[in-house]
Amino acid sequence: MDITLIVVLVIALALFFDFTNGFHDTANAMATPIATGAMKPKVAVTVAAVLNLVGAFLSTAVATSISHGLINEGPGGVAITPEMIFAGLIGAVVWNMITWLRGLPSSSSHALFGGLIGAAIVGAGFGSVNYAALLTVVIIPAFLSPVIAALVSLLSTRIAYRITRRPVFPNERGGFRFGQIFTSSMVSLAHGTNDAQKTMGVITLTLIASGAQSAGQGVQFWVVVACALAIALGTYTGGWRIIRTLGSGITEIRATQGFAAEASTAATILASSHLGFALSTTQVSSGSIIGAGLGRRGSKIQWSTAGKIVIAWFITLPAAAAVGAVASGIARIGVLGLVIDAVVGAAVILGLYLWSLRKPHEQAIEVDVAANAVLTRKERRDMQRKKRAEVVAARRAELSRERTLRRMAARKGGRR
Repeated sequence: MDITLIVVLVIALALFFDFTNGFHDTANAMATPIATGAMKPKVAVTVAAVLNLVGAFLSTAVATSISHGLINEGPGGVAITPEMIFAGLIGAVVWNMITWLRGLPSSSSHALFGGLIGAAIVGAGFGSVNYAALLTVVIIPAFLSPVIAALVSLLSTRIAYRITRRPVFPNERGGFRFGQIFTSSMVSLAHGTNDAQKTMGVITLTLIASGAQSAGQGVQFWVVVACALAIALGTYTGGWRIIRTLGSGITEIRATQGFAAEASTAATILASSHLGFALSTTQVSSGSIIGAGLGRRGSKIQWSTAGKIVIAWFITLPAAAAVGAVASGIARIGVLGLVIDAVVGAAVILGLYLWSLRKPHEQAIEVDVAANAVLTRKERRDMQRKKRAEVVAARRAELSRERTLRRMAARKGGRR
């Protein structure tokens, strides 16, 4: 196959991955402000899309770590080939679609790294991976970042409630909800600075591997623009399934907690982007929400849901690596192998999407998530009782009016 064609195919698939990254990770920034009613769903995803676009232009440190650090240099250049990158991207995209369908906020970043590592090992051997870079740039941040974010969020939540002095503060929904607009926007900006760069790094790695770009050259401007637009478009589509999980599936989030969670998420991601750490924004966001839940008295964590998310964190990298390895093995056949990879990959992605249409429509989920601020169980019971009382009172009033009308009609009939 002509090298130019395979490079074009890899770039197209990388941009599609960037798109799935966008709708998969929208929840990282916008789940809590939507759940607490601070922002309307469509407004939230629009703001997130714009700020993801802006954030993608702010830094390329993470892209450099991926394109020049994760895969070792061989005698003739980088050990990985465009065909292997294509196979690795198939693994990443397929895993992203599976976890999106299940509503699990898994790491798109780890899916990408796993797919590339699995493909590189099968295609070029175990020596093709820079394990020191993998440990310091990916693995260690993966373990530390959600813990740090959870601790910061827990502390911030307790400080916020200490300032307000009461667990339920009358002006909380005004002040802290307004503050959530700022903090969630910062998370979106931070997401653009970190996640969009991962696709930039993959495309740059492809250009270096194909000889279209020198190893010492940085990320080209057209790559930045393309990746920024792809992740922004994906973000705008809105990943409502995962928004539902993060917004109300882990714990009951109020505006104060949402503010604290988003602030700690943004701070952690921006710091890691500056240092070039390719961490998972999903893990950071989930850790922050758990910390916010622990920080409010009376709040309960849905540990079963949190447990499923943690399991997804651990299996994402090896699962994507396995798919990438299989795809890379098939790609070694030659042109036929790449065609098989492309056809099977497209069929699986399309099948997962069609399966998703059998699930509740995203608009229904959107309404479910954004209907009201998330309440405690006691508040839900009180609201239900109030609604039932209102229904009973309305029915009684209706019956009273009907009896009055019947009496009036009977009196008029008697006079005649």
